[in-house]
Amino acid sequence: MQNYVFVIDTNFQPLNPIPPKKARRLLDKGKAAVFRMYPFTIILKTSVMNPTISPCQLKIDPGSKVTGFALVQNNQVIWGMELEHRGGLIKKKLESRRAVRRGRRNRHTRYRKPRFLNRKRPEGWLPPSLEHRILTIQTWVKRLIKFCPIKEIWVERVKFDTQKMENPEIKGVQYQQGERRGYEVREYLLEKWGRECTYCGKQSVPLQIEHIHPKSLGGSNRVSNLCLACEKCNQRKGNKPIEEFLKKKPNLLQKIKNKAKQPLKDAAAVNATRNKLVKVLQSIKSVVTGTGAQTKYNRNKFGFPKEHWIDAACVGDIETLVLRTSQPLLVNCKGHGGRQKAALNKYGYPIRHNPLKPIKGWCSGDIAKNLLTGEFGRVNPRSKSNSFNYTIPGEKAISLHVKNLVRVHKKDGYTYGFCQ
Repeated sequence: MQNYVFVIDTNFQPLNPIPPKKARRLLDKGKAAVFRMYPFTIILKTSVMNPTISPCQLKIDPGSKVTGFALVQNNQVIWGMELEHRGGLIKKKLESRRAVRRGRRNRHTRYRKPRFLNRKRPEGWLPPSLEHRILTIQTWVKRLIKFCPIKEIWVERVKFDTQKMENPEIKGVQYQQGERRGYEVREYLLEKWGRECTYCGKQSVPLQIEHIHPKSLGGSNRVSNLCLACEKCNQRKGNKPIEEFLKKKPNLLQKIKNKAKQPLKDAAAVNATRNKLVKVLQSIKSVVTGTGAQTKYNRNKFGFPKEHWIDAACVGDIETLVLRTSQPLLVNCKGHGGRQKAALNKYGYPIRHNPLKPIKGWCSGDIAKNLLTGEFGRVNPRSKSNSFNYTIPGEKAISLHVKNLVRVHKKDGYTYGFCQ
């Protein structure tokens, strides 16, 4: 079952979404034309007098990496989408830029007065990797309102208690100080690290609780700083920093660092953005909030599988729910690309000038139809040739002449696909 199709009239007013079969008949009879490919929207060629509108509910399940969207009309899920954020990529690029900036400051070049002590972050400031989640969700909410008669927005407003996640029994002074005094964490660590030594991978041997960052060097007793190690590895590491102990195994070092904070990282991202997200959505439409417990209860009650867009459909207090689609739109945030005027080599020296965009009317990221095969793919134009790079998801890029391409969707910072 495919997503319903959005419909707008000649005055660009949203009408009730319709099944794909009905939309196909309108297109075949010439009564409508394709207005937009993603999300698929058609525009009627004749005006509709006094249309009967059934308002929809836009339901959102915010996540740290993927956010689920669902449109519900008369207790029926008619459209779904999963939006994959790029907060991790933004963080990586900011760290790379920071390294270059600090390296420039330490070089013996022209003196530049420091400015960081004179800057003040505004109230409600969020890191760019988290602000991106809010702005992207806001963009898609405004976009969907243009194509669908949405009455209100339902959003899951979850608050994760990270200390309760570490220790459900913690209370009193222990809860206030944030330490796990007297609490046995072995079972938690056994599940987290797969019942094996973190450093050598041995199984079925006695394991000891090990501080990743040595306690003698300021390491804490928090679960994010604990792992399991066999006696031999524990003795060899001693009080060495993990960077020194695993300097010959950089891949293992990175894996341990990523896994150490994994349980709390996503929860912290959701906690930091939940209030601001609701505030931003309230400026667009009326908002109804739900809890994570309600979402899980509804999903289990109806017997639905665990998917982000299905979680979104289950947000709030609902009695019945029917899935009219099983093929959500998959959207991946890619950004609009760089604005460098020149390409640089690994030493930072310019090697060529980047051409001005668009190139022959095309931009990198445009989605086009291959007239030879009927497939849809991404276009990367060339300035010195009429043959462009053409990439179909999951396949290698090929060279295709521009006369064999028809653009169906202009670059907008996202890539699109469908759940198979």
